[in-house]
Amino acid sequence: MYSNKTNVNILTALLVSHGVRHAVVCPGSRNAPIVHNLNECPDITCHPVTDERSAGFYALGMVQATGQPVVVCVTSGTALLNLAPAVAEAYYQRQPLVVVSADRPPQWIDQYDGQTLPQPDALGRFVRKAVTLPEVAARETGQPGADEAHWHCNRLVNEALVERRGPVHINVPISEPLFGFDVAALPCERRIELTPAEVLPSTLGHVARMFMQSKRPMLISGQPMNPGLDEAVCMVGDDERYVPDFVLCTSGAIVSKRLKHFLRKARQTWLVSETGEVADTFMNLTHVVQGDGAVVADYVRFMLESQPHPFVQLWQELLLRVQHHADTFEPDYSQMAVVKHFERACDPLHASLSAFHYANSMAIRLANIYARHPVCCNRGVNGIEGSLSTAAGFSLIHHQTVSAHSPARVFCVIGDLSFFYDQNALWNQDLHGNLRILLLNNGRGGIFSLLPGLEQTPARDKFVAAEHTTTAEGICRQNAVRYLKAENMDEVRQGVDLLLNADSDRPMLLEVFTNADDDERAYRAYYQSL
Repeated sequence: MYSNKTNVNILTALLVSHGVRHAVVCPGSRNAPIVHNLNECPDITCHPVTDERSAGFYALGMVQATGQPVVVCVTSGTALLNLAPAVAEAYYQRQPLVVVSADRPPQWIDQYDGQTLPQPDALGRFVRKAVTLPEVAARETGQPGADEAHWHCNRLVNEALVERRGPVHINVPISEPLFGFDVAALPCERRIELTPAEVLPSTLGHVARMFMQSKRPMLISGQPMNPGLDEAVCMVGDDERYVPDFVLCTSGAIVSKRLKHFLRKARQTWLVSETGEVADTFMNLTHVVQGDGAVVADYVRFMLESQPHPFVQLWQELLLRVQHHADTFEPDYSQMAVVKHFERACDPLHASLSAFHYANSMAIRLANIYARHPVCCNRGVNGIEGSLSTAAGFSLIHHQTVSAHSPARVFCVIGDLSFFYDQNALWNQDLHGNLRILLLNNGRGGIFSLLPGLEQTPARDKFVAAEHTTTAEGICRQNAVRYLKAENMDEVRQGVDLLLNADSDRPMLLEVFTNADDDERAYRAYYQSL
C-alpha cells in the first residue's frame, strides 16, 4: 500500500518510469511518505544513510557506478542544505543526481514553525532544474481543478527528470497528517521523453514515420502562424473525425485559445524545440525532440507530397473552406474591414520585400484571419507594451533599400491602447520613412467586448477596457511623423494606398477611427456565418 499523498504517488510512479532504480534515504518524519513509497516500490532499492552530507556523496557514487539517475531523499529544513557539497560536485561532473526533499506547506515558511526554511531553489545554480510540486487532491474527490493540478504536478516531475546533464531538485510540500498508507497502486502517469540534439539525424526519419503511420496526425506551428485554424476549429465543433491522435508541434506560441483547447483532446503531442525545454501547452506532451523545428516540418511536408495522408487532406479541405469564407465575407465598416483591405492591398511584391508586425489583442487576431505572409508579434507573454518599439527597432535595421524602386517597408498594425501605451517608440530621430503604422482606434480595448461574462460589470468600458477619446495626431506632430486619418472606407482606401506606396523620409501613420460596437458586431458575424 502506498501513501495517500497524491503528489508523492505521482513522483514515485515517474521516478520508476524514468529509470530510477536506487534511492539513498535519510531519516525524518516529513519525508516519511516519500521514503515509504520508495521502500514499497519493487523497482527501487533503498539504501539508508543517516548523515545527509554523506548521503549525497553515497548517491553520487551510485550514479557513477550505474550511469543512471539516483535519488537522495531528505526531510525538511537544514537537511536539504547539507546536500550542497555533493550537488555541487555532481553539477561539475554532469551527473544526474536527483535530490528529493520533503517540505512544509508554503504558508508555514518563515513562521518559526519547526524545520521550516525556504526550500524552493535552495540549491541555486548547482542544479540544472528545480521544481516544487503542488499538493494535489485525488481525482476521485471531484474537487474543482483536481485534473489540472494533477497535470501540473506530472509536468513538473517530468521537467526535472528529463534533465540528464546534471543534478536536479524536486521539492515536495506535504501537509499533515503525514502517515496515511492506504492507496493500493501507484497511478499510471504520462512520461515525457527527451531526444537530445546529437541524435536528431536518426530521429528525423522516426518522427516522420510516426506522423505518417498515425491515423489522425497534425503538424502545427505557432509563429509563423497557421491562418484559418481558429475558424476551422469553430466549424468542427464536436465532430470527432477532426480530432488528431498525434500532434507534431514545431515552434512558437499559438494565438487562438479555441485551438489550444481543441488540441488538448489529442492523445499525444511531440514537440520539436531548439532548447529541448518542456512546453506542455496542450497538456498531452509525451516527447520533446531537441532540434530545428523548421527542418522537421520541411521533412514531414516532403513526405506528404509523395504520400498524401487522408487526415491531412481532410483538414486541408476544411482550411480551404475557411479561406473561402475569409475571402468572401465582407464585413461592414470596422477594424475587420480595414485589416482585410490592408492585407488585400499588399500585393506579392509588398509582402516579399516588407516586414509585418502586428500588436497583441485584436490586431493579431485579425492577422490570423487575413494575413497570408509571415507576421511578427510579441507572443512570448502576449503583453501590449512594446509592440510599436519592437517594430521601430526592426525598421532601423531594415531601412536599407532592397532596390532603387522598391524600398523595404516595415508595417505595424496596432490597436489604440497598445499604441498610446508605447508612444515613446516614436520619440526617436533615427527612425526612417520605411516605418509605416496602421493605427486601429475605436476608443477602447476591443478584445474586452468579446470576453463572456465581462459585460455584466458596469466597470467594463471605463475601467477594464480603458475607454478614451485620445488621438495620435499630436503625437505624430511632435515626433515629425506624417499623419493620415480615415473615418470611412473610402478614406481607408486612400490612406492605405499612401501607407503602402508613398515616399517619405520620416515614418507615416494612418489612424483609422471605428466604433467599438460595430467592430464587435463584425467580428461576431464573421464567426457566426462560418
